[in-house]
Amino acid sequence: MRALNHPELGSVELATVLNALADPLRLRVVGQLAEAGGVVCGAFDVPVSMSTLSHHLKVLREAGLLRVIPQGSFRRHELRLDEVENRFPGVLRSVIDCVEDDQCSLGELAPRSRRQGAP
Repeated sequence: MRALNHPELGSVELATVLNALADPLRLRVVGQLAEAGGVVCGAFDVPVSMSTLSHHLKVLREAGLLRVIPQGSFRRHELRLDEVENRFPGVLRSVIDCVEDDQCSLGELAPRSRRQGAP
């Protein structure tokens, strides 16, 4: 298994974090990670293919939001909650609270342009 890059959070900009969190599927993934504490790649409950999920996990990892830990032939994904909170206080916790309280509209988990009634 090849090593993955986990950026130093000191070099991550807030716009990068917010961009990574701007997708409904990635919000769902963040919610599942917060709830479970960590999830093996194949155990996410998302309505997309494994390759699409891998792309979204890569975006979250490269934004500094999650860490991937090899466990045998699997990879466990965990939020870097404490690290992100130290860098951007309140940002990730607010997002998690919104997702957990079901206050964030996750839509149909489709791009906005494909949702019915989107401008």
